[in-house]
Amino acid sequence: MKTNDKVHTTNYYNTFIEIAEDCPGGKAVIPVSKNDKKTIAQMQYELIAKHPYRFTSDDVLFQVYADKNELTKKEYAEARAAFFSKGQACMRASPLTKKQGFGIHANEAGKIALVSAGTAEYQRFIADKEVKKVKAMRSTKK
Repeated sequence: MKTNDKVHTTNYYNTFIEIAEDCPGGKAVIPVSKNDKKTIAQMQYELIAKHPYRFTSDDVLFQVYADKNELTKKEYAEARAAFFSKGQACMRASPLTKKQGFGIHANEAGKIALVSAGTAEYQRFIADKEVKKVKAMRSTKK
């Protein structure tokens, strides 16, 4: 990759992504496999839930892409540069925030963690004036 190539990012900092307005049920539901294959939601969930505040949004999105495409570790650096050479949908478009009922908190370092809707922790982030709030994207048009 040339040094003048633009690198896109999906990372947020000190931000809370609220569940989508049209999220069914309004509470968190752990994603499950379909036809014995892990869904994108399940892959994202496992990465973030097992390792809160360890990965950035970019890390999670690329890892899911790498796993889906069965990339080897040797291919990661070049594939990651190519992946982020164009814009990618951020966690606001994730099935976790749109349909599964999980908010996502990004700390000051951009590392993310899941926050179940309907919990005291979720309400604490909503009330925190120091944390920027953005809504997840709706699944349906208004």
